Amino acid sequence: MFILQLDTAFAHSTQLQLIKSLTFSLLSSNLNSILENQNQRQLKIQNKHLTQHQHFRSTFPLSQQRKRKEKPILQRQQGTKERSISRSALKMARAPFTSFPFVLIILLSIVHLSHCKTLKRDVKALNEIKASLGWRVVYAWVGDDPCGDGDLPPWSGVTCSTVGDYRVVTELEVYAVSIVGPFPTAVTSLLDLTRLDLHNNKLTGPIPPQIGRLKRLKILNLRWNKLQDAIPPEIGELKSLTHLYLSFNNFKGEIPKELANLPDLRYLYLHENRLAGRIPPELGTLQNLRHLDAGNNHLVGTIRELIRIEGCFPALRNLYLNNNYFTGGIPAQLANLTSLEILYLSYNKMSGVIPSTVAHIPKLTYLYLDHNQFSGRIPEPFYKHPFLKEM
Repeated sequence: MFILQLDTAFAHSTQLQLIKSLTFSLLSSNLNSILENQNQRQLKIQNKHLTQHQHFRSTFPLSQQRKRKEKPILQRQQGTKERSISRSALKMARAPFTSFPFVLIILLSIVHLSHCKTLKRDVKALNEIKASLGWRVVYAWVGDDPCGDGDLPPWSGVTCSTVGDYRVVTELEVYAVSIVGPFPTAVTSLLDLTRLDLHNNKLTGPIPPQIGRLKRLKILNLRWNKLQDAIPPEIGELKSLTHLYLSFNNFKGEIPKELANLPDLRYLYLHENRLAGRIPPELGTLQNLRHLDAGNNHLVGTIRELIRIEGCFPALRNLYLNNNYFTGGIPAQLANLTSLEILYLSYNKMSGVIPSTVAHIPKLTYLYLDHNQFSGRIPEPFYKHPFLKEM
């Protein structure tokens, strides 16, 4: 849910003052303790020196003339030792600060962060988004700085990080607040975003091609909206993307083959749209893809075409192709997807016999083939599969 933080301004100010007070208290108490310990050490050294000098005088009596000559020498020696002690005291006064570096650095860093300025680019972009989102969000975003300003906390759903002397916006989560209107293009100016979550709203229109500017984006969640038109191929430029959620929208056209350019992609959700054409077999080259859901679309083709690339889908665990227009049979080569756990092919136009080799997929747990045109008998190995729970 979209969390409101209107009442945290006073708490933020109080915490900052407390941190400052605690920091200076630690510094003051530590310095006083150092000076007190050093004074005690200095007295011990002087007493020890005086004792040694008296013992020397009692053992080797000196003439009055030598005593007079010795006195300024002794004073010079004491002065030298005092200066030496002063220097060592200064060194020791500095040394104990390294005994609590972690606490000190954290406290000073927090104080420093409170004075960092947010990058003007991000401030401008968030204020443009604020102007376009509507009253449900605007009343919760107080102040001109989305990362917080003085006693004002960061805007709800906005996460910032510090880079040098500036703060940048790294996450934007504004979901389930009934945002109406087109996709806010100003979002594409937040170049340090790693997470963009606008799901469960009422966004309309296309995803702008400028989405390809967000090179650091790892998670893009736009499901449960009313987005339209084709999925922009520029999404294939988001090389850091691991999660892509585009389900429950009105996307049409083909699945862009540029999605195969996302080396770290693990989860791809495209179900409940109006996508047509064939699934690009190039997706099989994604070495980290674990979950592919393209169910409830208007896709065509065969399973054989999808897995025609040798060694394809090495990490795929879940494959959902239900409620489409797939034809043909189940190829024996499907058994090469050794990581497969869920295979959902229901409500298509597939036919032929079910090959027994599919029963040799070692981790297969759920197999759904209903509402097709398969014929023949269910192979005996399916009944002996150690992990198969539902068929």
